Amino acid sequence: MVGKMMGRLAAGSAALTVAAFGLLCSAGAWAVEDMPGGPGNRAWNLPGNPVTSIARGQQWIHEVLLWVSVAICVVVFGAMFYAIFAFRKSKGARPADFHESTAVEVAWTIVPFIIIVGLAVVATEEVIAQKDSSNAYLTVKATGHQWKWGYEYLKGEGEGINFLSSLSTPQAQITNADAKNLTYLMEVDNPVVVPVNKKIRMVVTASDVIHAWGVPQLGVKQDAIPGFVRDLWFRAERVGVYRGQCYELCGRNHAFMPIVVDVRSDADYAAWVGEQRKVMLAKADDPNKEWDAAALAARGEKVYAANCVACHQATGQGVPGAFPALANSPKVLGGQEEQIQIMLNGVVKNGTPTAMASFKQLSDTEIAAVITYTRNNWGNKPGDNLVQPKDVAAARK
Repeated sequence: MVGKMMGRLAAGSAALTVAAFGLLCSAGAWAVEDMPGGPGNRAWNLPGNPVTSIARGQQWIHEVLLWVSVAICVVVFGAMFYAIFAFRKSKGARPADFHESTAVEVAWTIVPFIIIVGLAVVATEEVIAQKDSSNAYLTVKATGHQWKWGYEYLKGEGEGINFLSSLSTPQAQITNADAKNLTYLMEVDNPVVVPVNKKIRMVVTASDVIHAWGVPQLGVKQDAIPGFVRDLWFRAERVGVYRGQCYELCGRNHAFMPIVVDVRSDADYAAWVGEQRKVMLAKADDPNKEWDAAALAARGEKVYAANCVACHQATGQGVPGAFPALANSPKVLGGQEEQIQIMLNGVVKNGTPTAMASFKQLSDTEIAAVITYTRNNWGNKPGDNLVQPKDVAAARK
């Protein structure tokens, strides 16, 4: 009697699960069609409305998995609570004396197999598509630093453009002096700019510790590992600004290295490339130029605000126990050669890189300017307080 009951429960569970899987696959397909305002607006789904085919596929799979899990829970707990209620001791139920039920054995073998194979079939095409980064229109290298991103346009229109992308949220918002805006901690000074409806290949690596580059609405996420180069791709179908962040805990300021991708029309992208080339020419300072102290310090203040203020603070006092102060620092007050080497090579202790990463990606003039700025502020007044670009250029050799 009990064996037959268990068989009916197993058969019913199997039928309900398979039917739920088919119905919820249809629900997933409906979710894909419900763009752009559908699944991205539901509280249980991934953030943002997807703007690439891969991102839509990910959201569809996410919904299918969610509802399959719900169906399994309903079946399993429904059977369990039914058995508890229907065969309780107060109704005189007695434990069955049997060792096995063929129906149950078949059901709990076949049903999970069907579910797993069904999900594998759905996911395999998406996984294969995610790995095909060939025939890209544009290749951009993203390098994670503590705590900012560096970008280099390696191939395609815009080849040769490179810049650093740092958090641009005002310090007053971070310290709660001002109200936080809608893009708090998700805004940068230099976003990645790409053309719409073009296949973009991102080459991802890191210079210090493991970071991760990802943007949910583009359906991309890839670990950035020092010494390794990995890639991903996306083709944004709509013009707009899409935001992500570092997804790997990489140190104290992990939350302060967002990612912003600005997708533009072909004409706007071409105009941006032209502007960037002009900026690069303007930054291509003659390393042999002799700067006066005031001009170099003014340039250095801007470099410091873009690259150093998050750790060493605007007052130069640093963060006790985490980042050293530059005010009255022996390294700043000492010979300029040591400070130049720190900027070029970072700081390594016992063979391990510290939070002070290399800034050799900056130009000779920028490094000379920021060193001059630190040596002439917060009460620092060493004897040789002016560093010229040619001094940095000589140290690189």
